[in-house]
Amino acid sequence: MTIKVALAGAGAFGIKHLDGIKNIDGVEVVSLISRDLDKTKEVADKYGIQHVTTDLADSLAMKEVDAVILCTPTQMHAEQTLACLKAGKHVQVEIPLADNLKGAEAVVALQKQTGLVAMCGHTRRFNPSHQYVNQKITAGEFNIQQMDVQTYFFRRTNTNALGQARSWTDHLLSHHAAHTVDLYAYQCNSPIVMANAIQGPIHPVLGIAMDMSIQLKAANGAICTLSLSFNNDGPLGTFFRYIGDTATYIARYDDLFTGKEEKIDVSQVAVSMNGIELQDREFFAAIKEGREPNSSVAKVFNCYQVLHNLEQQLGAA
Repeated sequence: MTIKVALAGAGAFGIKHLDGIKNIDGVEVVSLISRDLDKTKEVADKYGIQHVTTDLADSLAMKEVDAVILCTPTQMHAEQTLACLKAGKHVQVEIPLADNLKGAEAVVALQKQTGLVAMCGHTRRFNPSHQYVNQKITAGEFNIQQMDVQTYFFRRTNTNALGQARSWTDHLLSHHAAHTVDLYAYQCNSPIVMANAIQGPIHPVLGIAMDMSIQLKAANGAICTLSLSFNNDGPLGTFFRYIGDTATYIARYDDLFTGKEEKIDVSQVAVSMNGIELQDREFFAAIKEGREPNSSVAKVFNCYQVLHNLEQQLGAA
């Protein structure tokens, strides 16, 4: 069985998925959707994709398409995920699942009704560094007491990771905080019972807060401190410090270190060191095996309930 895929969004993240899929047997991207037809054709030619369009509906109408990966602007995520499920297609939507709780609720409800695989791209669940820590937790060898997380970028213009202009505005809470909120609850294996947030001034041009601080507490007593900034002129990305009862781990994307900066070999944790590829492998395996995937829309839904509560809190401040 070859799973035939349509991919929407030929920007920086869409290309990461295309690169990952190249390494996965039994999967073929047959349709590419993006807003600029000429640029989309360029990407399609590079990856040998035959069908190109600017309208997702064109791809959903293709009988041979089994599944869709959505790497589109945040504001489109819920609506497009619903469209895929209504068309009978399995779907993986990049983070965040939705930009509001109502959208997330609608997606979870329709997935349950259709029984199709619907998964959200919470990549941190799949990075080998975080998988290593998760295996220690599952084996009962490590328990989180505190997570200290820094998500830092330097942003003055509305551009993506490739320096290209975005058609939408990135957001610290709905996008970047979602990674950590979900990962924290997943690694603790305990629901979040307390959440607080404060934010800095709103940028006059981008219209978003450029700095934010979030505190979380899980039902098992573990705490999390998350600092986010678009003002950081230094190393960029997200850095995780796991402080536990038996060890301290520092995770930087796919790399893992002890609290004393001794590197840990995580090359044998999974079949790849690429978190996006591992995420896609889980999506396609769940389709073939007819099971719920890790980071299914149902499993990550609590994250969006927490983000909704934090948004309400910030709006009232």
